[in-house]
Amino acid sequence: MKAVVLHQHELAVEEVAEPVPGPGQVLLEVAHCGICGSDLHARHHGDLTADLARAVGYDDFMRSDQRVVMGHEFSGRVLEYGPRTRRAWKPGTTVVALPILQIDGAPQLTGLAQAAPGGYAERVLVQEPFAMPVPNGLPSDVAALTEPMAVALHAVRRGGVGRKDTAVVVGCGPIGLAVISVLKAEGHRTVIASDLSPRRRELARACGADVVVDPLVDSPWDADQVARRTIALPDLLNLGLSTTERLRRVPMLPWWEVFKVANRLGATPGGPVVFECVGVPGVIDQIVMAAPPRSRVVVVGVCMEADSFQPVMAINKELDLRFAFGYDPGEFAETLRMLAEGDLDPRPFLTGTVGLDGVGTAFDALADAADHAKILIDPSRQGDAVHRTAGR
Repeated sequence: MKAVVLHQHELAVEEVAEPVPGPGQVLLEVAHCGICGSDLHARHHGDLTADLARAVGYDDFMRSDQRVVMGHEFSGRVLEYGPRTRRAWKPGTTVVALPILQIDGAPQLTGLAQAAPGGYAERVLVQEPFAMPVPNGLPSDVAALTEPMAVALHAVRRGGVGRKDTAVVVGCGPIGLAVISVLKAEGHRTVIASDLSPRRRELARACGADVVVDPLVDSPWDADQVARRTIALPDLLNLGLSTTERLRRVPMLPWWEVFKVANRLGATPGGPVVFECVGVPGVIDQIVMAAPPRSRVVVVGVCMEADSFQPVMAINKELDLRFAFGYDPGEFAETLRMLAEGDLDPRPFLTGTVGLDGVGTAFDALADAADHAKILIDPSRQGDAVHRTAGR
């Protein structure tokens, strides 16, 4: 079959061996496969990522000297079952799946390990328990975005965003746009988006951002929605002093219990929930230096280099710093349901489709923030041109 093979940082369309479903596996005909930001990173930084993955116990992440078929965001049609499967779906049924294969008893990351070729191909293997039929006639291109939208859903849940909280999304590439879409789908009233690219600011508006900021002109921290709900550090200290003074004037009142209850109820001043979706060295430090006191910062962007920030500033402001990675099977299933029921719509930032012959062209296009955001691979499409799909 035809597949796009990565070797020594170069992409090429090649004939590769047909995948054969093993125990518990299902063979799919790939309908669509997304090009993920992780794929762009892995093309040039796979060896570094493999070293980091080994440090946390996964030894099989792709390396540059291997021949790897990438692609972990995909939808496909059922072709064939391996042994020891339930055979729950008829051939031709469109499904999506968590990109994890079990091979010789060990989990392998589909599209990110040589042992588990991914969806940059005509066919791909999935683990039957991780596969889910696509409901409600959801188009296969939208269904293929279940995986990245599940990443965004998990990040939003990691942020613990309340309905009244202001959310600030720094960076409006594919993951930032997905986070904006999930925030609005979950009913969050105020989402502020910041990006240097005019094109990505346009897409942020299309995804529902309430305020869109060019950081070279305006600061997201100066927006009225942030200013109304935050308080400067000196004012916070003065508030504590004046409140204590008033409470201690009330006879028999255990004034310290009032502070305890206020903290438990979230009645004390706090900052926004900030989603760092850039993944470039220095951005976390910029946020730590500029964000209001008591902000929660969720790092979603994948930075492949060493980075640093000023801990004393984060301490002085009592910032929460959290990191988000992946999702769980329940979040994946919930994301598919939200897509199928129309509660979540990623189509505003789906900007292009390309055939296998055009994957290299698509990688080049995605490196330019002035144009595309999300490009899907359609193995049935001919030619190497990127077909524009935004605004459907």
